[in-house]
Amino acid sequence: MEGLRPETDEDWLLVAGDVGERIADIEWALALLRERFATVVWTPGNHELWTRPDDPGRLRGEDRYHRLIGLCRGLGVLTPEDPYPVWTGPGGPATVAPLFVLYDGSFRPPGTTRAEALAMAYDQGVVFKDEFLLHPHPYPSHDAWCHARVRETERRLDACDPRLPTVLVNHFPLLRAPTLVLRHQLLALWCGTEHTADWHLRYRAAAVVYGHLHIPRTTWHDGVRFEEVSLGYPRERRPHHRQGRLLRRVLPAPEAV
Repeated sequence: MEGLRPETDEDWLLVAGDVGERIADIEWALALLRERFATVVWTPGNHELWTRPDDPGRLRGEDRYHRLIGLCRGLGVLTPEDPYPVWTGPGGPATVAPLFVLYDGSFRPPGTTRAEALAMAYDQGVVFKDEFLLHPHPYPSHDAWCHARVRETERRLDACDPRLPTVLVNHFPLLRAPTLVLRHQLLALWCGTEHTADWHLRYRAAAVVYGHLHIPRTTWHDGVRFEEVSLGYPRERRPHHRQGRLLRRVLPAPEAV
């Protein structure tokens, strides 16, 4: 985190989740970044929402999410609960929309039910820790929380200025295609929802930013640029350093620079 610095005093930073697992660490990291960048926009990853047994607060689910929102507002960091800002710098104007949309198990093998796919994942030993640490409270399931977030996010995106393109920032990929490179396809159960598969077109995305897969790369879907911007676990970072991809330019589009 200490190595992340802007190129100019006007640079914004989009943080696509998984900053940390303990609230004190998340606060330290976002405070550091807010001191350096003109605007910091954050959306939560699954790790921020974990409630570990040694977590002093023990807040779960939506209560933990709102605790993080309050933390960000105290730091001046924008969140999915704030009015979407408009970037007016190079490559703009564009509405920057931090999203919090979870997963519902719909990225599953064809012809299987949610329960069948989950049973297959347990049998093969490829289960996200979310099953044990990310509580959907007060919703009855992750699926229910995800669907509530989809409805609320669609309402807000529908209200955006239709004349402006958007930059959509969500921790999880908005469509299934990026997950097809996963070694264990059943892991995609925890990677998104089919309900967002057309959002990059429906909401005029100039770019989509996400970070959940730990496979940093640029892909194109329906002519829209998708940027996977994760830094990954410590064991995964050395290749990123060599490639010089710690920060990724979103706007202006790289080919226009």
